[in-house]
Amino acid sequence: MARTKAFDEDRAIDAAVDCFWTHGYEATSVRDLAQAMGIGGASLYNAYGDKRELFVLSLERYANRSMRERIARIEMRYPPRQAIAAFLGEIISRSANDPDCKGCLLVNSALDVASRDAGLGKAVASYLNEIRAFFGRSLEAGRRTGEIAGTIDSNVMSAHLLGVVLAVRVLARTGAKRSLLESVARPALDLIERPAKTRRPRKRSKIVN
Repeated sequence: MARTKAFDEDRAIDAAVDCFWTHGYEATSVRDLAQAMGIGGASLYNAYGDKRELFVLSLERYANRSMRERIARIEMRYPPRQAIAAFLGEIISRSANDPDCKGCLLVNSALDVASRDAGLGKAVASYLNEIRAFFGRSLEAGRRTGEIAGTIDSNVMSAHLLGVVLAVRVLARTGAKRSLLESVARPALDLIERPAKTRRPRKRSKIVN
């Protein structure tokens, strides 16, 4: 028999996301979650099973509303190289303008739980791999159009760009300034520029905010 949820599930899941995001998986108790979600502990167990299952749902919610939304929007709006710059620019802007230094739930979870729970680690890795796949698609498309250096190895560079994202997010949690975060991203963008002799003269591309 299906379990009936007598509460606003969207609001409840969003509250769970915020709770895990603020405190981390290990430090968040079922009582914390129930209080944030505005439901009783029994209702939480009836609706979601346990904290781990709720965390899995929260990761999916966060990925859909943050990472996946950003990728879809940017891929529709920008050509390949600008799409990469725009993605990094948004990550930097969100990180630099985060007064609570909360970082990214996916990156935080990679540090918090991935080494302790193989299943959760695999789930987090799959989300991060979607970011790498976005970089890979953009690099390949840019190579075809000539706006990205043809000598670039898309597999290697997509992994490097993912590493840049992780570095920016982790540094931001320490309160790093925007200038430092941009200095981490800039060399990666310079690497994917076309060689000067094959480029038309133009202004140096900026990280898109």
